[in-house]
Amino acid sequence: MRRMTAGGGRRKAALVALSGVSALFLAGCSQSTIDDWKRAGYPAPSTEEGPRMLHLWTGSWIAALAVGFLVWGLIIWSIIVYRRRSDHDHAPDQVRYNLPMEIMYTIVPLIMIGGMFFFTARDQSVLRTVNENPDVKIGVVGFRWSWTFNYVDQNTYEVGTPGGQGPVMYLPIDKSVTFELTSPDVIHSFWVPTFLEKLDVIPGRTNKMTVTPNKLGTFRGKCAELCGVDHSRMLFTVKVVTQQEFDAHMQELRAKGQFGQLTSGRTTESAQGV
Repeated sequence: MRRMTAGGGRRKAALVALSGVSALFLAGCSQSTIDDWKRAGYPAPSTEEGPRMLHLWTGSWIAALAVGFLVWGLIIWSIIVYRRRSDHDHAPDQVRYNLPMEIMYTIVPLIMIGGMFFFTARDQSVLRTVNENPDVKIGVVGFRWSWTFNYVDQNTYEVGTPGGQGPVMYLPIDKSVTFELTSPDVIHSFWVPTFLEKLDVIPGRTNKMTVTPNKLGTFRGKCAELCGVDHSRMLFTVKVVTQQEFDAHMQELRAKGQFGQLTSGRTTESAQGV
């Protein structure tokens, strides 16, 4: 009787300790950390298109975890039910074929893959649609090793210094923006993490993507393709501002003499369209 009481006391103490540790862990999590867990590690989207990508990402994780828990549960169940209890126990009956199980093992993965394909194709068809008449059109030139941003309709540009200061791209809030991506040298990749989209920048080819920024703020961008010795320095900044601030910045660029369009990224190049 004493042993049972002592054992029960130890179990109760262990549960209390576990509850206390769990409470401390949860109390130490900030709201931003909790939000990160809810997004499964994805950054908070800053465009109208971002939530669609976020839902596809979190939905994929939910489906993967559901399959994982099912498999783990079956493994644990098999370990418990078919564990060896004595030297007289025998292994379960072995069968060469089990038609119902084989049908299930074939149909269930097909349903899972088909479901993932459907949702991926549905969202991809929307996200890859390019607006050919956006509010703002920007020609992005990725070069070794920085970026040029040509504001096509405003006939101005921003250009970064290789290995130095990254350029700053200004975007007006709630306006559709189409990026036309080109490169004069090697493959780069245009990536703003909070856009939840990225697209390769390939020599001899123009890739396009359209987003609509819907959050004011400053966001970081980078090259997501290993492109050479200064790849890690291919950084840039995106500032989403009001239309008035955007127009004022275009005036500043004109005042600096940054007219026309640069196609190679070299600051010594004569800008076209002056």
